[in-house]
Order: sequence, then structure tokens, then C-alpha cells
Amino acid sequence: MNKILITGADGFIGSHLTEMLVRQGHDVRAFTLYNSLNSWGWLDHVAPDVKNEFEVFSGDIRDEYSVRSAMEGCRSVIHLAALVAIPYSYRSPSSYVDTNVRGTLNVLAAARDLNIQRVIHTSTSEVYGSARFVPITEQHPIVGQSPYSATKIAADQLAYAYYASYGLPVVIIRPFNTYGPRQSARAVIPTIISQIAVGTRCIKLGATSPTRDFTFVSDTAAAFVAAINSEGGVGEVVNLGSMFEISIGDLAQIIGDVMGVSVEVSSDESRYRPEASEVTRLMANNEKARLLFSWQPKYRGREGLKEGLKITSDWFRDGKNLQYYKTEIYNL
Repeated sequence: MNKILITGADGFIGSHLTEMLVRQGHDVRAFTLYNSLNSWGWLDHVAPDVKNEFEVFSGDIRDEYSVRSAMEGCRSVIHLAALVAIPYSYRSPSSYVDTNVRGTLNVLAAARDLNIQRVIHTSTSEVYGSARFVPITEQHPIVGQSPYSATKIAADQLAYAYYASYGLPVVIIRPFNTYGPRQSARAVIPTIISQIAVGTRCIKLGATSPTRDFTFVSDTAAAFVAAINSEGGVGEVVNLGSMFEISIGDLAQIIGDVMGVSVEVSSDESRYRPEASEVTRLMANNEKARLLFSWQPKYRGREGLKEGLKITSDWFRDGKNLQYYKTEIYNL
């Protein structure tokens, strides 16, 4: 009964987390989205020492029966499964409600019925909206500026409600902008790197003035591992971030420098969010994560960001990885 269920294990953060937990000797069951190709997403591409060392359960987070079946025999759950692309949430908001809200409810209800000992629920810095003060603490007001962030706020509140109402041992982890190998091209760093990797020197972007706090994926995964191994944080919200902010425009120039090329940025209107929906500034206060989980990011400040970007760009430049990305189109 020490098995850990990871929902969304086939995704970007989930696949890295699966690798880390397996390497540390944990018994992992990976919940992946069922499809007719029998694809396990990024789990099909994990390192050789990890392959075949974890159990796979294919289902759908929106289906309460498959969620319950996947959770049977587990001691703890890390809930990562979600729709996360903000632009697509403008087009198909109901799918975000189904996945992010209903899916989270399915996880919480099954965890309660099966007496799961620890539930790590994944939030997002987008729930804060544009920063009213920085660094952003967990007491910052919550503002849903996109359909995506609104559904994540609802999911967070459900998670807390199950703690307050039923005593479910829920920890709410709130990552700021995670980046690294395997990330979807709908995120800004893969968007920039993948365009450069195919020879583009005039990079198409949306708004370049907003600032973000970027955390390398191994640091984010390490925080989840620390949270699952800890007894602290139940009923709490905990930020994960680097406490360093950078504008998207400056980020593009740093990526160009790291990749050894000179780049220009051009404005692409299709990539802009609606004006009132744009989150203009995000920067985390990570003190609570340090106190509760003894966690601090290894990739810190401008130099840490450059180091993480070097690892990420090297991965994207590898042809066997770049082939999975359609660099010629705007990825919603």
C-alpha cells in the first residue's frame, strides 16, 4: 500500500516526475489518457533505466469509474492531469470545466472513499491574475482572468473543500511557469526555442512586456517528491517558483544568446490574449515551500535560468525530439 498514483503522468511535468520517483525507488502507477494508438505520451520516451519500472493505467480523468479503478491499492495520489493551454481555453471552455473541475472532483471523491493517505493537487500561478504585489505569497488575491485559470481556481477550491469538509489530507501545490525538455509548444519557451532550432531568426510572439517566474522542470518535480514524502502542508497552498522574474522580450534575447544566434521578435496578433485577460506580472515567494518541504530550486536567478535554457535548447535541437513539434504553426 505504498503505491503512488500520478494522474497526467503522460504529460510534461508528469513524465519527469515519474522518472524521478522511480529512480528513488517508489512504486508508481502512471495514469495516462486512453487513446486508440495505445500511446503513453512522453512516458514512451523516458530514459532506459526507467522504462518498464512503473505500472501504466490508461483511462480518462473525466470518468469517475476509471479514476477510482486507477486509485485502488494506492496510498497517495499526485494529481497533475489537466488541460493547461490558455489560448485553447478561450475556444473550448467547457472542455476545461470537464477536465479540470470534474476531473479533480473525481480524484477527490475516489481518494475520500478509498481512504487515500495523501493527495497532492496541482494548481497554477495563473489563479493569481496580474500581480498586485511581488513576490506573490499564498495570501495574494485570486483572480480568474482566463477560462483556464477560472477552472483551476474552482479545482483548488474543491480540493480545499474536501480537506475542510471531510478531512481529506490534501496539499495544494501551486507551480509558477515550469519549463524544460518535453514541454508543449503552446508554452513560450518551447515556442521560441523550436522556432530558432529550425532556422528562424525573426521569432513570432504575442505580448513581450509581461513578466514570468520560470522554474526548471527538475526543480518542480523535486518539489512534488518533497511534498509526497513530507507530512506537512495538509490543507495548505504552497507556491513553487524561483523568485526571479523576466519579461518575455528579454527571455527571447537570452534564449538567442544561449543558442548562439541573434534574434528579432515580431508581433503576431493571433498570439495575443484578450487585453483584460493578459496576466502582466508573476513572481513567486517560495518561502513556504522551503519551510514546509525544505525545497529550494537549484536553477535560480538569471544564471540558473540560462543553465536550464541550455539544457532545454540542447534537447529541442536534437532532431529525434524536434520532430514531435510543428514549428511552422501557432500551437494553441
